[in-house]
Amino acid sequence: MRHARRRIVRRVTRLAAVGGLLLGGAMVTQAAMASEPSGTSAFPLSDSGTSDNPGAALVSSLGTARTAGTWIGTDGRPVVAVTDAKAAADVERAGVASKMVGHSMNELRAAAATLRSAPRVAGTAWVMDYRTNKVVVQADSTVSATDWSSMTKVATGIGSYVRMERTQGEFTTRLNGASPILSTGGRCSAGFNVTNGKSDFILTAGHCGPTGSIWFADNQGNQQLGKTVQQNFPGSDFSLVQYANGTAGNGADIVAIGKGNGVRITGVADPAVGQRVFRSGSTSGLHDGEVKGLDATVNYPEGTVTGLIETNVCAEPGDSGGPMFSDGIALGLTSGGSGDCTSGGTTFFQPVTKAMQALGVQMIVSKQAAGQGAAQTPAPSTSATHSAIAPGATSPGSSAPTTGAANGETLLARLANPKNVGPGMLVIGGSLLALVATRYIRAEQDRKEYRRYYSARWS
Repeated sequence: MRHARRRIVRRVTRLAAVGGLLLGGAMVTQAAMASEPSGTSAFPLSDSGTSDNPGAALVSSLGTARTAGTWIGTDGRPVVAVTDAKAAADVERAGVASKMVGHSMNELRAAAATLRSAPRVAGTAWVMDYRTNKVVVQADSTVSATDWSSMTKVATGIGSYVRMERTQGEFTTRLNGASPILSTGGRCSAGFNVTNGKSDFILTAGHCGPTGSIWFADNQGNQQLGKTVQQNFPGSDFSLVQYANGTAGNGADIVAIGKGNGVRITGVADPAVGQRVFRSGSTSGLHDGEVKGLDATVNYPEGTVTGLIETNVCAEPGDSGGPMFSDGIALGLTSGGSGDCTSGGTTFFQPVTKAMQALGVQMIVSKQAAGQGAAQTPAPSTSATHSAIAPGATSPGSSAPTTGAANGETLLARLANPKNVGPGMLVIGGSLLALVATRYIRAEQDRKEYRRYYSARWS
């Protein structure tokens, strides 16, 4: 009985020591990885594709004369609007839901073209609503009764599939609020970090400032970030700010979401109607909502912008240029809208894919996303892209907790803390001592047992 107890004690001691070695090794290894600079890589647009949504592929294959868009249904399945029974059968056979509609994408686009050819009215916007198979025309509070009447006549002439709506507030660009990037032309939020292979840039909204604008990270103008080298506005709404030192620095693939946490950007794509998305900005912080429509046209006071993404995510002045993303995928840049984050509103975004294509740049993402090996996600850097953003109770992508355990730090994050190198070495040392002591005690007990055995036989 006594020998059995000894064996159990020895085994438990050995297991505890081995466990200590493994834990200490993990602490040291993870901490060493965390202390290394984050590996980043350029992510070309062609590698990202436009969408993993099978509905988009079906729309492309069937054509715009037989379909009228696609969206994500309430059950999470893609839905494709079709105009004939054969197209519906093809869609259903591919495992995607179909909806029979009366007007094709060609008709919806023709209606939008007619609206564009009418006299321009600032404060109006229109978008193709795939789910209702209509073109929705919106007018804000600045549009006069006369202009509203004129637009209504144009819409009536097109057909019953054009719907007129009045909206609260004003359609304005989200400029001139508190922001991490400032210039004499205004204040904005930075979007994503991109590169052309030679220099790194901030991709942000075009209306933030003309070519040649100098941007700073502080109100005193002491920390120069860079200069706008290319602007597209109106028509589109994007621009490139070249970093003064030519590089975005460590953490260029991270979008900050507050309290030292960041979301790693892993790719680029076009959104789908019905998709849940997140927007971050230096004025109003992190907010989420849904994509309501694509290919929207907005008549801002400064000019008309086309090809935008319409959402019900709120935004406020100073959020212009800020990033929109979902599950770590870059989708858009904040352009403008109406309302605020108290009462809600409509916000329009410039698609990132079109901006990158026009500018000839690539998104900077982690090496892990680019298939070049895993890279530990660091804390967000002080780059202009990483504005101070209030946290939300949402999970917009692959996050990297960098705060203390009291703030919800994960076990891996605690192990990865560089401060744990010393404690990790102590755990390893203690475990080795325990193993050696266990081995010594066992050997000593075996020797005593050996002596007793032979003493009994020879006596």
